[in-house]
Amino acid sequence: MSGFSAQWLALREPYDMRARNAAVLDVVADAFVRQAAISVVDIGCGTGSTLRAIAGRLPRRQSWRLVDNDLGLLARAAALCLPPDIRLMCKPIDLVKDLELALSAPVDLVTTSAFLDLVSLEWLDRFIIELAARSLPVYVALTYDGRAVLEPAEALDVEVLGQFHARLRADNGFGPALGPSAAKRALERFEHFGYALVQGSSDWVLTTADIDMQEAVLAAWAGAGGETPAVSSWLSRRRSHLAAGRLSLRLGHLDIFARPSAMR
Repeated sequence: MSGFSAQWLALREPYDMRARNAAVLDVVADAFVRQAAISVVDIGCGTGSTLRAIAGRLPRRQSWRLVDNDLGLLARAAALCLPPDIRLMCKPIDLVKDLELALSAPVDLVTTSAFLDLVSLEWLDRFIIELAARSLPVYVALTYDGRAVLEPAEALDVEVLGQFHARLRADNGFGPALGPSAAKRALERFEHFGYALVQGSSDWVLTTADIDMQEAVLAAWAGAGGETPAVSSWLSRRRSHLAAGRLSLRLGHLDIFARPSAMR
């Protein structure tokens, strides 16, 4: 389940692309360097950003199965212009009811990006159990870890961010979402189920050149806090900083390559 507009996904993709941890991607690539071909399932694929980001690091012959419940986003993904060595299937699947179906085809690698913060701890455990039962490695990218630093600082930053985090913990259909605790919980649960982990930060670093993205982030935070005078005043001051070229923002994310002790 993506739950996001194509416009938002298009806005964030360049920042995701820039933020993906190169060292983690190196390990993913090395794991399959001796294979002539690879089969990948991407969970919560959106418009196919993970494919665009990592296809160049994988064996030349690739088969991708993109899974989401949003038919509009899947249609955009299906329209991708790809090299002839990359085969693509876009599959609408309800990941709450039919997670097992998403992993049923022959698979070498499972991927998911900016997704685990939307799911519950119960769903995360179910996901990892299904992966472990099939001895499948997984590349989990851009999981929000709750860190956010704004410069210059404002007194109300902590309160506004806290309200945003509370909204992130809402139920997206998977049960109460992990939100800002997703990265930490993912590390704990993969280790619990016997996975070896490689991890690295994949923070968004937004500068004065990233006006549209900063505006979108600020508006999302303020919207989570409701239309209170204090939050409105905070947003107005933040927009003044942005217009004056004085605002920078770092949002913490984590990339993980989780590999079972015995891969197929």
